[in-house]
Amino acid sequence: MPTVTVTGLPSPIRIEAHEGERLVLALERGGTGILHRCGGAARCTTCRVKFEAGEPERMTVAERDKLQEKDLLGTARLSCQILCDHDMTLTPLQTESGTGLEAGKAPAEQIEPDPVWV
Repeated sequence: MPTVTVTGLPSPIRIEAHEGERLVLALERGGTGILHRCGGAARCTTCRVKFEAGEPERMTVAERDKLQEKDLLGTARLSCQILCDHDMTLTPLQTESGTGLEAGKAPAEQIEPDPVWV
């Protein structure tokens, strides 16, 4: 099982992710308080993370397009568009406790919209 190490919180968290699990769901299950205002559909960028190690090489077209639109390409990734298939170390950039906002509807088990990889 891939290990997701989360930094940038009051104390680091290690999450044993399920193989192929969406990163946003692993982060939520691990108690990070990650935001996902749009429900994990690559529309809002509140689930963005910054990688310290293990950043995936591929991304979905939806992620690339949204990051380009928000001028975030190369500085952040969307956890709703990433599958856990290897170890990663990252910092969530927006959390419920850090912003005072609540997460949106629960993200689906599979990536939405249907992923087209680049």
